[in-house]
Amino acid sequence: MSRTVLERMTARSPIGIAIVDTDLRFVWSNAALERFGGGRAYERVGLRLAEVQPGLDADRIEAQMRKVLETGVPVLDYEHVGRVRSAPHRETAHAMSFTRLEDDHGRPIGVYYTVMDVSDRHRARTRLALLDRAGEHIGRTLDVRRTTQELADVVVPALADFVTVDLLDSVLRGAEPGPLGDGSVPLRRTGQQSVRPGVPEAVVEIGAVASYAAGSPPVRALVSGRSWSEPSLDPRSAGWAKAVPGGRELPADALGLHSVMIVPIRARGITLGITTFFRRDRQDPFDAVDLGLAEEIVGRAAVCVDNARRYTRERDAALVLQRSLLPRRLPDQDAAEVAVRYRPADELTGVGGDWYDVIPLSGARLALVVGEVAGHGIDGAAAMGRLRTAVRTLADLDLPPDEVLAHLDDMVAKSARQEGEGGEEGGGSVETVGARCLYVVHDPVSGTCAMATAGHPAPTLVAPDGTVTRPTLPEGPPLGVDGQPFEAVELVLPEGTLLALHTDGLLAEATPDALCRALARPEPSLDRCAQRVLDALAPARPTDDVALLLARTRRLPGHRVASWEIPADPALVAEARKTTARQLGAWGLDELAFTTELVVSELVTNAIRHAAGPIRLRLILERTLICEVFDGGATAPHLRHPRTTDEGGRGLFLIAQFTQRWGTRFLPDGKVIWAEQSLADPLG
Repeated sequence: MSRTVLERMTARSPIGIAIVDTDLRFVWSNAALERFGGGRAYERVGLRLAEVQPGLDADRIEAQMRKVLETGVPVLDYEHVGRVRSAPHRETAHAMSFTRLEDDHGRPIGVYYTVMDVSDRHRARTRLALLDRAGEHIGRTLDVRRTTQELADVVVPALADFVTVDLLDSVLRGAEPGPLGDGSVPLRRTGQQSVRPGVPEAVVEIGAVASYAAGSPPVRALVSGRSWSEPSLDPRSAGWAKAVPGGRELPADALGLHSVMIVPIRARGITLGITTFFRRDRQDPFDAVDLGLAEEIVGRAAVCVDNARRYTRERDAALVLQRSLLPRRLPDQDAAEVAVRYRPADELTGVGGDWYDVIPLSGARLALVVGEVAGHGIDGAAAMGRLRTAVRTLADLDLPPDEVLAHLDDMVAKSARQEGEGGEEGGGSVETVGARCLYVVHDPVSGTCAMATAGHPAPTLVAPDGTVTRPTLPEGPPLGVDGQPFEAVELVLPEGTLLALHTDGLLAEATPDALCRALARPEPSLDRCAQRVLDALAPARPTDDVALLLARTRRLPGHRVASWEIPADPALVAEARKTTARQLGAWGLDELAFTTELVVSELVTNAIRHAAGPIRLRLILERTLICEVFDGGATAPHLRHPRTTDEGGRGLFLIAQFTQRWGTRFLPDGKVIWAEQSLADPLG
């Protein structure tokens, strides 16, 4: 076939074709190759690729040619991405194939290669890859700021050289954005990225306010919800100066910016902010395809931002509810020195389920409680509040720890059954099924400590000498699960013993041994000890709530407790009153003698008349004056409101009038009727 026939066959071919010799110098090329730059066919003859296409990465292409010359194996569909003379400001992609030419004896005499422009295919593949990367890397957390920074990181440098992300302040608070006017709109910079280290183009730092002038392109895009682009931008122009946050002048390093797109961040019909894309190093301006790609990426990110906003709102609401349901302050009492720490979970899935409580009981005793429910978020916080209220109500009945948990278990199981029968879904009581609780009662008079658990680990004890132990405690089932009985354990603790009660979140990333080591380190302040233990074992942003309650036991001095055995003889009631008056005089509380004698007279008389077994009178001087009468009876008196014609029934009514509070506490061998009087107010 003659050269003339070959040229006629390839003249109208859309594929560029060329032949080079063994020195890789052009011998022949068709007209289609001229569209790729490098001059006319006759101008190429005798030249190397680098000479006809300056700036092209010719070494890589020639390496493929040499490989074909040496091996004789064709290279097909080799893709080269770069800039050519025909499109110096736009990145192009070409598919090339190389075949060795041989003489009649099989010796190589050159390379025949073809070139085809596949830029559209390359850009489509690049766009899909960028979208895949965006889906993989944007929205990995439910943090608004982190999500917007992920957006900026993904699109630089794949789509833009410099990107900023600005959100409305209300979005960062988790609130619904309000109506937007046409005036200046303050936004907050939450993300930015550049191809240059340190983001030299930025005039606003992360977290700072980015306030754009009224009528500027960013404000128009924000208010209208429509994207805006300028393929050819002059950063020095007066018009663009309005689009710079705060009207500040762009730094010298940013003056190379030549093309811009502004895409509003919209999700579910709400505009949350704007994303601004710039090009600087890449000479080709943004086009309609780039704008469409930017809108799709920002649209995906907007859903993640809105999800994070809604999460922030619900988490903040759960935290507010949770804090309102936890103790606002620890009660004043002398049974133990107490310090607590609470660290809510970083994720909504951990917020709401944990609680603690410190409850003063009769007889100067103190109840310590920690617990956690299975629910999370607002439902979990509400369920926690119900359980905490129930525990305090049961504590007021002066029940022992195992009975408190038994009643709590019955309440949870009954509520769950009622909701199940009613066909309700997502009921609050269902959240409490499987809840765990540890209930501890410390008596500063006897030094005993009774405890029972519903699926919760036993407390850690640190003796005054630093020895750390964890008592063996029969582990009852979680609340509302199977109705198994609960058992209590009673220990006698030396004064100064430290009890550490905590929820699971404290040891989510630590071990019980680490807790023991942290507690064993001496610390003069219990409050500082609690903070140190929390910081040592729990991360700053835990995945589960962390509740830590530390209590260092105290003992009431013997001279603040007085006790007498009283025979069951009505004639000895007067002697009990005199004994009481003498003790009050020794304590310097003569002003309380009248009301205390009345209380003692009524309680001892009732015990002699209606109870059986030994009778014992005990006075305790704590923050209040406590009067207790023990007897062997199993029935409790109840308050009556006698009529004017009744001859009896006024004793307990008078006690209720002259004391702060009174009640009955049942023991294995009888009961205690007690009454408390304020030391500050002689009339109770």
